[in-house]
Amino acid sequence: MMSSISWVPKGVSKPVVLITEAMMELLTEIYGDDPYLKNHNDYSYEELCVPINPTDSLIVCARVKEQGRDSFGVFEVWILIDEEKYLYFHHDIRISALPLCSAWLDYPLEGGERGNFLAVGSIEPNIQIFNVDVVSEFRDGKGTPCMVLGSTEDDGHSDSVLGLAWNKEYRNIIASASADTKVKIWDMVSGKCESTMTDHTDKVQAVAWNPHSPRSLLTGSFDGTVFLKDGRITSHDGCKWELNAKVESLAWDPHSEHSFVVSLENGTVKLIDVRTAKSDSGSEFNANEHGKAVTSVSYNLAIPNLLATGSLDNKVKLWDLSNNQPSCVASYSPKVWPVCSISFSEENPFLLAIGGSKGIKIPIIERTTTLEVWDTQSYSGISEKYGNYMK
Repeated sequence: MMSSISWVPKGVSKPVVLITEAMMELLTEIYGDDPYLKNHNDYSYEELCVPINPTDSLIVCARVKEQGRDSFGVFEVWILIDEEKYLYFHHDIRISALPLCSAWLDYPLEGGERGNFLAVGSIEPNIQIFNVDVVSEFRDGKGTPCMVLGSTEDDGHSDSVLGLAWNKEYRNIIASASADTKVKIWDMVSGKCESTMTDHTDKVQAVAWNPHSPRSLLTGSFDGTVFLKDGRITSHDGCKWELNAKVESLAWDPHSEHSFVVSLENGTVKLIDVRTAKSDSGSEFNANEHGKAVTSVSYNLAIPNLLATGSLDNKVKLWDLSNNQPSCVASYSPKVWPVCSISFSEENPFLLAIGGSKGIKIPIIERTTTLEVWDTQSYSGISEKYGNYMK
C-alpha cells in the first residue's frame, strides 16, 4: 500500500553513498579479493548508483511492502525523465515501522541552505525524519533517521501518526495528526513539541498549513469535524465545521487564501470558504458513484480551479471548480488500485502521481510498484481546455 507521495523539486537531490560493512561485503562478493578494492569512503556516488540529473523529476513515496507473509515499511525514490515520461526506480530505504503518512521538506537539518528530507509517520507514536539523499545499503538495509520527534512520552503522541504537514514558510515547523485525537506542532531546531491541540474527539487523519497564511492550520478528524486555528495561539477556539462523515483528506486552494476542500469517507468532497465559517456553506459534490471513501485530493499548483480526487472506487478524477460549480472533466482508472494517495507535480502541472494498494510489475527491472504517473494532457479534453498552460 502506498501511503503518501511527494515530488522533490528538480536539482535539490545530491545523493551520496554511505559505505557500510554490509556494502563492503557485497563489493567483495562481486569483485573478490581485488587488491584495488577501495576503502569505505573512496567510492563516489556515480560509481555505485544511477546518477540523478538536475533535469530529472524525483518522486519519494512511503509504502508498506509485502514479501511472502512478512510486511515492512520502506520509502522509495523514483526518477521520472520528463521528456520520455519514463519512470524508473533509484533506491529505497527500509524503515522500522509500517508508514501511514509522510511529508517532504527541505529544511537543512544537516547544514547548508537546503536539504532533501522525508518525515515519516507510522504505526509508532513518533515521527522519523530521513535524509533522502543518503543511500545507506544495497540490499535489505534499514535507514537511520537523522531526527526523531516525539521519542519521549513527555511530548510525543500516544498512538499512530496519521498525518503530517510541513510549513513551507516557517521551514523548521511541522504539524502531526494522530490516532490519539491530538495535533502537535513541532520545532525541528529544538526537536521539541511547541504546542498540542486537543479539539477533536476521534482520530485526526489530516493536517494542512495555508500557503497564503502560513500560521493557519486545518485539522480533520474521524469525528466528522474540521478545525481552523492559528498555530501560534492554539488555545483559542478558532473555526469549526461539522460535516456528515469521517474526514479523509484536506487541501488548501493554492490560488485562493480563503478556500479549501475536504474529502470524506462517504465519497463526497466539500468546498469551503473560511470567510463564511458555516458548515452548510460552499459546494458539495459526489466524487464517485459508489459512495466509497475519497482518500486523497490534490490541487493543481499551476492551473486555477483544477482539482484531482482519488478514491477507493479505483478511479482518479479531475474537476473544474470554476464559479463554485464543480464539474468532472476527466476520469482515469489507474493500474495501481485502489487509490490511496495522489499528488500533482509543481514543475510539470500535467503530471499526477498516483499511489495504490495493488501493484504493477515493471518487467525491465523485475520490480513491482504501487506508483503510477498519469500524464493528464494525454486526455483530449484536458489538452483542449488547459492547453495555454502547456510549456
